[in-house]
Amino acid sequence: MSPAERRQLATKRLQNVLGSLTIANGRTLENKISDAGPLNQRIEPHVLTPVRQLLERQRKILRVEDHTTWYRLADTPESEWRPRLDELSAIHSPLAKQSFTTRLGQSLEIAIYKALLQTGRFEFLGAFLNLAEPDDSAPYLKEEPPTSISGLTIPSRKHLDFLLLLQDDRAGIEAKNIREWLYPHALEIRELFLKCCAIDAVPVLIARRIPYITFAVMNACGAIVHQTYNQRFPQSDAALAAKAKDKLLLGYHDIRLGNEPDARLLKFVGENLPKVLPAARQRFDSTKDLLQAYANSEISYKRLMKSIMN
Repeated sequence: MSPAERRQLATKRLQNVLGSLTIANGRTLENKISDAGPLNQRIEPHVLTPVRQLLERQRKILRVEDHTTWYRLADTPESEWRPRLDELSAIHSPLAKQSFTTRLGQSLEIAIYKALLQTGRFEFLGAFLNLAEPDDSAPYLKEEPPTSISGLTIPSRKHLDFLLLLQDDRAGIEAKNIREWLYPHALEIRELFLKCCAIDAVPVLIARRIPYITFAVMNACGAIVHQTYNQRFPQSDAALAAKAKDKLLLGYHDIRLGNEPDARLLKFVGENLPKVLPAARQRFDSTKDLLQAYANSEISYKRLMKSIMN
């Protein structure tokens, strides 16, 4: 499919989805258009976003601000979209509260922690100390990895989620249990580079959705990525998860409950990660100075891409 055809398809699908939903936020649109449907009709967010912005400039799509940004077709009457917005906002608002997002992030971190324990392939730093308590309605107690190792220190006392210790190497893991697709220019990736370059640890990113360009860039520079294809919710938020997952509401169809590692995560931690680490280290060593400059905003994303991909 050519770029023009992709833009045309994105325009058609965006208008159709908004027509069927009445009003939706950006994450719902991504889920309906980028994460669902036939493979040949999935439009990645990097195509969807400029198409949506063009339709906004043409006044075919309008924004509604209500705690977050919502979108509707310009000809949808308020008598239709306002009740729908009230219904969706009542579900979205709890998802944005820090009391929830902290536990949301821990759901994936705990799954990784359990995978590291179950596979037994690595010594590692970072632990949850009270997992015997079954109720995940409050954050578990997390012991973060140190910010300094062998005289090297991560700036601003930023912590990795886990630090793997190999016989003659180390790797830093970051878990991102968020709905956004993580592109190479994302702050989350810049911070991963910042932390790992500071302590000379191979970067490892585990996230819900990672587009091909991120795979390509990070592989070329020696970073390792794993895509979970789902977003984990705490077990205690089952009712909220059901509403967020409902295809007639927010439509986040990939929500999964609990913090037990699935077969894909166990295979990544136990088999794939040990296998690819040596080659990743070689690539990381050759690009680390560039990554550090990019993480510190000394060079642009465009300059990094040109240097890494050429």
